[in-house]
Amino acid sequence: MSGELTMVEKANITKKDIVEDISLRTGLTQVETKTIVECFLDSLVKGLLQGNNIEIRGFGRFKLKERKQRSARNPRTGETVVISAGTKPVFEASKDLIKSLNDILVAAEAAASPVENNGK
Repeated sequence: MSGELTMVEKANITKKDIVEDISLRTGLTQVETKTIVECFLDSLVKGLLQGNNIEIRGFGRFKLKERKQRSARNPRTGETVVISAGTKPVFEASKDLIKSLNDILVAAEAAASPVENNGK
């Protein structure tokens, strides 16, 4: 990953936000960038549908996980309901991504906390 990473408080980052950021960083138009981002996402979906895991070194892995049929309880009524089996996409972050995020968060916390004087 290149570029400076900083913590910014924001509820969600949308595809539009990603397109705008990449467009600014690359000099491509937002239309060109949107096409690239959508093609990338389509490639991920296509790979998963073909039964492949998608591994992006230094970032993580996307894969499909089978869920078994199970029983659950409706909290409002107490009624037991059956949740059917299915498949769900799962993302597993790489060790590199986890370490990078933790390093940034630790540095941000250190910068935000007041320096202790230790009575001197």
